[in-house]
Amino acid sequence: MNSLPLYPTTLADIIGSLMIIILSFLSLRYAYLLTRKQPENFIWGFLYYLSIALAFFAISRAVGHIVKQFLLIFDNKAIWAHISPFSGGFNSLMMIFVSAVTIYYHKGVEVFRIVESNARKLEIANRQRINAANEMMRLNLHLEEMVEERTAELSQSEKKFRQFFENSKDMVYFCSNGGLISDINDSGLHMMGYDTLPEHLNIHSFFKNDDALEAYLLSLHKNGFVRDFEVEMEKKDGSVCHVLLTANAIRNEHGQMIGCEGIAKDMTKLKTMTDQLVSQEKMASVGQLAAGVAHEINTPLGIILGYAQLMQDDFPKESEEKQNLIVIERQAKACRKIVADLLKFSRQSGGFKQDLDLNEVVNEVLAVTEHILDIDHIQVNKILAETLPLVPGDAGKIRQVFFNIINNAHQAMENGGSLTITTSYLAEEKMIDCMVRDTGPGIPPEVKGRIFDPFFTTKRVGKGTGLGLSVSYGIIQEHDGRITVDSPANKEDGTGTAFHVLLPVCRKETQNIDKEEK
Repeated sequence: MNSLPLYPTTLADIIGSLMIIILSFLSLRYAYLLTRKQPENFIWGFLYYLSIALAFFAISRAVGHIVKQFLLIFDNKAIWAHISPFSGGFNSLMMIFVSAVTIYYHKGVEVFRIVESNARKLEIANRQRINAANEMMRLNLHLEEMVEERTAELSQSEKKFRQFFENSKDMVYFCSNGGLISDINDSGLHMMGYDTLPEHLNIHSFFKNDDALEAYLLSLHKNGFVRDFEVEMEKKDGSVCHVLLTANAIRNEHGQMIGCEGIAKDMTKLKTMTDQLVSQEKMASVGQLAAGVAHEINTPLGIILGYAQLMQDDFPKESEEKQNLIVIERQAKACRKIVADLLKFSRQSGGFKQDLDLNEVVNEVLAVTEHILDIDHIQVNKILAETLPLVPGDAGKIRQVFFNIINNAHQAMENGGSLTITTSYLAEEKMIDCMVRDTGPGIPPEVKGRIFDPFFTTKRVGKGTGLGLSVSYGIIQEHDGRITVDSPANKEDGTGTAFHVLLPVCRKETQNIDKEEK
């Protein structure tokens, strides 16, 4: 059998070996260029060293093959047999080198990732440091401007709050958990009768009723607020004002109540007006009832009185029958007077009105009563305005009003005292105010709201019928005026009563006053 020629195989081995050398060095060059372009990249560095190992291995392997082929071609097998072990050993060494580089690749990658992660963290930290430094630099450059801007905003906000706090017509206050006031506006001080804030002023001391204070504190602690709470508060001088209170609890960061802030609105005038309206409606209803009763009683009463007077002529003067008829006549006349007072109270009887000087009316009444007052050691003080506008009215009825008021004052001062009568013109209301004030014990609060009710009296039996003030009230209402009472008149000792009779001035007098003011 003829053998095949080995030249193609030999040629392919030689060319392949050369190509291995060329390709390995091309890879080495490409890896080198990558490492130059990105020196910090671990992968490129690893590939570079791996290319070096492969280049040495390619040289060792390719050179061995080429030398082997040339020696075999020139029939130098002995030389190849001599150098073959050294070539194989060197090849093995290069292969171990390549294997070592490949084996430690994963460890290198892990280290690279750790290093890269730390580098990234350092980069982020460095970037944050740079940003913080830039922010600090910006703050340093614009700190003064920012402080001025913030200060201006706070000043404006504080100014708005202060204006609201100081200009509010209602009481605005801040207090501690125990009620000690830390700040209160001028309106609140004036409402409670103070000119300046005392060193220790407690909002709880203003509450007149302990039950109201307990309800106020319970709502604050339980709900955290009080809304539209109607309460009576006692001023510095002892007088009482009605207020509508709204407050909110102030809590610390732990939710514990450390104080409160509140607004109190004075409702005294509104409550007085409401009470007056209620009283007027009640008096109007009572007046209508009284008129009906008076008319129904008047007729049979007149018949009883007439028959009693006629029957007296049928009996001797000293007889028991005649004395009984005299008693019937006297009591019938007393009943007729009560009926007449009821008619006056109900304003069913007419009267003649004319322009009156109230000072003259007061002097006429005092001329009749002053002697009796002097006997009972009651001093009369007159403080009458020099010039008063005229008022339209029935002189007799107006005198009756003052007789009733002065008579009540007289009876209230059983052990003597002082009676003061003043007259003044209220320009804003265009009314004359006549005040009658005594130094008696005053009117108890529990009966103060009933003094104008018909037949209501606190006097002993035989001292009054309870119609005097009722009739006076009806007369003043008939004259489009008002009658009010202030008791106690003396706030210091809680005594005295002051009646104010207010009557409107004549229309022409009002017109003359308006012309003088213009």
